[in-house]
Amino acid sequence: MAYRYSKGWFIQQLKTIGLTKHPIERKKLELYRTFVVRNLYEEHFGPTEAEKE
Repeated sequence: MAYRYSKGWFIQQLKTIGLTKHPIERKKLELYRTFVVRNLYEEHFGPTEAEKE
């Protein structure tokens, strides 16, 4: 179990919808920094709860 909003949590959420590789560069998500993975998450799920406040 990953901490909420950590890199591992974002990767876990993206894998639940079937996204295991970066859509453009086709590398594993684990190779990217947190901000890249977070941006992919926001593209698919919308803004996070922390940004809504």
